[in-house]
Amino acid sequence: MTAPSAAGSLAERLGHGPDTKLVILSCDDLGASHASNMGVFRALRDGVATCASLMVPAPWACHAAGSVEPTDDIGVHLTLNAEHGCYRWGPITHAPSLLSGEVGFPRTLADLWEHADHDEVLRELRAQVERALAWGLDITHLAPHLSAITLRPEFFDVYLELAHDFRLPIRLPSTVTAEQAGFPFRRLAHDEGVVFPDHFDHDWRAGSRARVLDAVAALQPGVTEIHVQPAIDTPEVRAFATEAEGWIADLELVTGDELRDALDRVGAVMIGFRELRDVQRS
Repeated sequence: MTAPSAAGSLAERLGHGPDTKLVILSCDDLGASHASNMGVFRALRDGVATCASLMVPAPWACHAAGSVEPTDDIGVHLTLNAEHGCYRWGPITHAPSLLSGEVGFPRTLADLWEHADHDEVLRELRAQVERALAWGLDITHLAPHLSAITLRPEFFDVYLELAHDFRLPIRLPSTVTAEQAGFPFRRLAHDEGVVFPDHFDHDWRAGSRARVLDAVAALQPGVTEIHVQPAIDTPEVRAFATEAEGWIADLELVTGDELRDALDRVGAVMIGFRELRDVQRS
């Protein structure tokens, strides 16, 4: 849980009662493909999704940035991995330690962590945020792709430095303890004045219907972030990603009535990261 501030709980700082169940429904991997771009924007505009995060180095990031509307709540999905076998992307800075033996970023976190240089990680991720700003995005938050720097003490200071310098809230898991991570990551963020949701399940599975509906049914007071990866159904996305079926199912979930009805039943109040950013900057 987030340590309470002098101004009260995060829900109260957002102008709600302490027992209010606030939900951020976020879409990851904007920019990864044309299918994900179309899926994410459909989820935001026709579904119950409230925000998304852009993978700046990914092949379709520029297209995504050009499709953003002023009302869209868009963060940066800090990216140091390219996990697909034959669909690759890499750093936008000169960063030899962030390259795999193939083309682009490493596919796995273990490979990344084995040789990533701290200074190159900081320079690369700062450049990703700055490029999103140069594209004209009103960035609302930061969320690392595959949690690459979230639970690594040697890189967590990069995460906090960017959140502090750009005055942006971040994603942090609540289902991983400080003991499991090996360092008090949530307390460190809180002490730096960085805002993050009270609840976020670190679990990730493509095709998230059961996970999302279970999370909604078990909502607690405070701010809960729930993430999905919506994509439209295209031959290309099915060709490069074994997870494509799950992404297509995520889009059906967030644009259908089942999830909307589940959120209504528990009295969820939908918000985005922009509200958290306003609190942090205040």
